[in-house]
Amino acid sequence: MSQVVGTPKGALDPYRASGPTRRQRRAARIERVRVATRSVGEGFITMGVVILLFCAYQLFWTNIESDRATNTVTAEVQKSFIVPVAPVQAPVNQPVAVKVGDGQGYGLVYIPRLGKGWVKPLVEGASLDNLKKGVTHYTGNAQPGELGNFAFAGHRATNGEPFRNLDRMQQGDLVVIETATQWVSYKVDRTIIVKPNATWVLDAVPGKPKATPTEATLTMTTCNPRWASYERMIVFGSMVEKRPKAEGPPAGITAKA
Repeated sequence: MSQVVGTPKGALDPYRASGPTRRQRRAARIERVRVATRSVGEGFITMGVVILLFCAYQLFWTNIESDRATNTVTAEVQKSFIVPVAPVQAPVNQPVAVKVGDGQGYGLVYIPRLGKGWVKPLVEGASLDNLKKGVTHYTGNAQPGELGNFAFAGHRATNGEPFRNLDRMQQGDLVVIETATQWVSYKVDRTIIVKPNATWVLDAVPGKPKATPTEATLTMTTCNPRWASYERMIVFGSMVEKRPKAEGPPAGITAKA
């Protein structure tokens, strides 16, 4: 009897032995999709954690760091006020020279409208580092009580956010600057919103770059809206009083000696 030659039972099909089966290829594709999905998911989770940590840093930790810096500078300014200084006899319309270095605190700013006991150190130089210490004077602009535009800036959100409620300022509100020798009081005239490139607000006479100032004015700047920076909120004011330190603070202001 002749024997039938063929593929033994249980042997592999030679055409299938050359690669994975359809089922295996499908399973491999599913596994690759599963791995990719898991990797993307883990990436989103990591990104979310990083964003959350960054937000926590911006919203909370920068305020803590700034409060520490502000308290330190405030104490230094108050200490400097104790040192005897020759009284300034210059009349109200006469500039009084103030020589301070960048980053140095040299005065205290009181704004009752922004809260009971609101007081921040005035720091020379409107840089990002200096803005963490308090409110910052624009170098080159008039100093408190001088003829011209006394201009300073403050953060509205994060880094201590001293100007968080600057939008609450109203016409007639008081802004008082305490220096080692004098008290200078300004009253708010108006508030406007401008673009970030509107540097005319810092002119000696705002909007008139070639004009010679004949009065002492005030300009406060901050970002607008609070959590963005595509606009600037500007508060203008005019000086209403300048008195020697010995006469004490204006009504409504409690000095922190």
